[in-house]
Amino acid sequence: MHSVKIGVLGLGTVGSGTVNVLGRNIKEITRRAGRDIEITRAADRDLESPKKCNTEGIALTDDAMDIVNDPDIQIVVELIGGTGIARELVLKAIENGKHVVTANKALIANYGNELFEKAQQKGVTIAFEAAVAGGIPIIKAMREGLAANRIEWLAGIINGTGNFILTEMRDKGRDFAEVLTEAQALGYAEADPTFDVEGIDAAHKLTIMASIAFGIPLQFDKCYTEGISKIAQDDVKYASELGYRIKHLGLARKTPEGVELRVHPTLIPHRRLLANVDGVMNAVLVKGDAVGPTLYYGAGAGSDATASAVIADIIDIVRALTTDPENRVPHLAFQPGTLADTPILPMSEVVTSYYLRILTEDKLGVLADITRILSENGVSIEAILQKEPEQQDGMVPLIMLTHEVVEKNMDTAISQIEALSTVKDSIMRIRMESLG
Repeated sequence: MHSVKIGVLGLGTVGSGTVNVLGRNIKEITRRAGRDIEITRAADRDLESPKKCNTEGIALTDDAMDIVNDPDIQIVVELIGGTGIARELVLKAIENGKHVVTANKALIANYGNELFEKAQQKGVTIAFEAAVAGGIPIIKAMREGLAANRIEWLAGIINGTGNFILTEMRDKGRDFAEVLTEAQALGYAEADPTFDVEGIDAAHKLTIMASIAFGIPLQFDKCYTEGISKIAQDDVKYASELGYRIKHLGLARKTPEGVELRVHPTLIPHRRLLANVDGVMNAVLVKGDAVGPTLYYGAGAGSDATASAVIADIIDIVRALTTDPENRVPHLAFQPGTLADTPILPMSEVVTSYYLRILTEDKLGVLADITRILSENGVSIEAILQKEPEQQDGMVPLIMLTHEVVEKNMDTAISQIEALSTVKDSIMRIRMESLG
């Protein structure tokens, strides 16, 4: 039987890792796939620069479209990233009847509905395990391992850069800006860190997982996204005093009213497993009605870790090459045509608990005014922590934890409290989740 020929688009970190891992483990991979797998062609923009992989026996080109149009290539591995040329290449590969493996979370989150429909029409597969949580096989686990379950909710730390920053702030008492600079120096964060620290990267991944969990179309534009750049060292310290840790959490939950789809800083009880995922590591907690909570932990990025997921997808496709397309595992877990038109809840309708940090004048009656406003808006207080004045201006930080309340009520209460003459600056609000 002839070997399956692979074309790799992009020889950066993940592309090089894919070539290296496949070469290193080729005997084991062949035993698992049942056929020889061979990377015969690869595309890279800069053919002159030294590569971090052994390209012997691989025909190199600087025109990725050459590979997509090569009739001998059966599987195209897209590792370029972005949603411009990558989308064109994937669409052309599908049109040419080729299977596609991608690590491109932005491409899947934004254009997955279109790509999957075209792939279905052509009888080919788009595999994207590496697009979410690096080497953690979370897509396969939810799509296949938990197929008997009605998934109730999932929560994940799915961006290593943000998790590294919050871990350093907690463990070493450092400020956000200082740790971000170090993360950039270490290569954890890009020169422009917006996608990581503002939650866009995590929102791409959460959008994909939510579609698989709940059988809904991909709807990245409806995912609420909030970053960690406003988290102060005081918030990390006060959360710890109250028995919580702050994590940049992606959370999707199925409710009778619709699906919650949100990424934001979150207080988690310090004893929860997710609260103890530190550094650049990722973890996803999935709650199924039959199996209960299941946790998936590991490296969320990196050359070899992500290559592990890429090659696992290649093996799955090779195994199914002779399978009737109608009997393959559906892209989004549920059979095409059965995806539910379940609404995504606006953030104003989400019900959760809150941490509030309010800077107030140290005067009699201030606390009474604040608690009255909260009560009038249906907000019940769980705990209050009033700190001693740290400055000579007579201002004191007031820390409150609330019980669950619908967000629009909290929005109204915060606006009214901020209007008080005794309250200075904006109120710091961080949502809380028990993950019980």
